[in-house]
Amino acid sequence: MSDVSHRRGDIAGHPDATEMRERYARVLQTRGVTAVEELVILAGVYAAISPWVVHFSAAMPTLAITNLVVGIALAVLGLCMSMAPERSQDLNFVVLLLGAWLIIAPWVAARNPDTGTILSNVITGACVCLFSLTAGGLLMTKRRT
Repeated sequence: MSDVSHRRGDIAGHPDATEMRERYARVLQTRGVTAVEELVILAGVYAAISPWVVHFSAAMPTLAITNLVVGIALAVLGLCMSMAPERSQDLNFVVLLLGAWLIIAPWVAARNPDTGTILSNVITGACVCLFSLTAGGLLMTKRRT
């Protein structure tokens, strides 16, 4: 019968100790990326509710639906990216495209957007683009080391 005594504090002899240390090191490397991708989730939630926050849902229903769909997509992508940051390089490009769409959407989806609508979309889209580029840059830096 094998020794099953429970020694506390020392796991050096555990067969999976090196694998656990490597996994922990990978998680620590992508910690900053995860923080940036959580900001994408917040920006997506704001983009989804912005038609009701800025009060343009009734005046520009097409833009309201666009912001709702893009905001939900950004929140879901941000959640997926934060769950597996080492595999989210391709999703960063999609988030960048959605951020660019948020910037130009007031002129494409609405006829005469007002200043508040334009500012809300442009600032949100610019933040999403910045978050995407930052997360992509951090991932590229982590892969080089």
